[in-house]
Amino acid sequence: MKTIPIFFTIDAPYAPYLSVAIASLVDNASKDYNYNIHVVYESITDSAKKKLKTLEKDNVKIIFNKMQKELESITNRKENLLRTDIFTLTIYFRLFIPEMFPEYDKAIYLDSDTCILGDVSELYNYDLQDNLFGGCNDISCQDNATLCAYFANNAGAEINDYINSGVLLMNMEKLREVNFANHFLYLLNKYHFDTVCPDQDYINAMAYGKILHLPNEWDAMPTNGSLVFEQPKIVHYNLFSKPWHYDDVDYEEYFWKYAERSLFKEEIFKEKNKFTKEMQKEDIKVLDNLVNRAEEIMHNEVTFKKVFESGQEKRI
Repeated sequence: MKTIPIFFTIDAPYAPYLSVAIASLVDNASKDYNYNIHVVYESITDSAKKKLKTLEKDNVKIIFNKMQKELESITNRKENLLRTDIFTLTIYFRLFIPEMFPEYDKAIYLDSDTCILGDVSELYNYDLQDNLFGGCNDISCQDNATLCAYFANNAGAEINDYINSGVLLMNMEKLREVNFANHFLYLLNKYHFDTVCPDQDYINAMAYGKILHLPNEWDAMPTNGSLVFEQPKIVHYNLFSKPWHYDDVDYEEYFWKYAERSLFKEEIFKEKNKFTKEMQKEDIKVLDNLVNRAEEIMHNEVTFKKVFESGQEKRI
């Protein structure tokens, strides 16, 4: 049978949520394929590995790969922070998957805060042609005028063109051919572009015009009820919309269905119970900071859009 490679990138605290993502993926995947699920990690405990391995099936392998790429040039500076408050190298790991795994010409990348409700073989079988990525619009930000303007004026991609990087169909062969990872490091080290969505902005800016836009059901994100799909294929609990922190999150029933079965169930409920009102207020502050930073960044002298449109650099 044909083998479909699927990649997740995590560090240790996200193992419980990854268990939900993998369990849902396995539950809804076609039996006509084999699946190699690669967990590319910065750190993870042996205990977590053992629990995740219990999700294997006859046609599903779970393979752990420690991130080997030297990423010293990506440092804890404000332009490399996710949401303006988190520095984690794991968000960048997806950019290096093609060169780390030359045995694959095509692959799926998924964030670990997802619930996979459709058959991932359908996602894999989309024809990428010469596009570098397949992805879905970032609908989680569509109602925020500042963030929409930020996407257009910083990355140079209007909201209807700008994709979320949490669900990607990757043209591994083509990404190696154009040397995407090294070009990313070159731009990062030369310009240190200010961003609030670091890996995502680089993908949209560099690959603009070479992205296959997929139906948004493949990356359905909570939008406080403004756009809810009746039959989402992948739910992505993006930004602060985590059912393990908040009540009444769009699509939360899918998460809890699989969390109830998880060997990490105790840890997941412990996290939910310890998330206080003060922590919720802190999230609101972080979101306000994110929007304010986005407003500042799009007026910078150096942005992706200005550098590419001036001819100083070329997109991939």
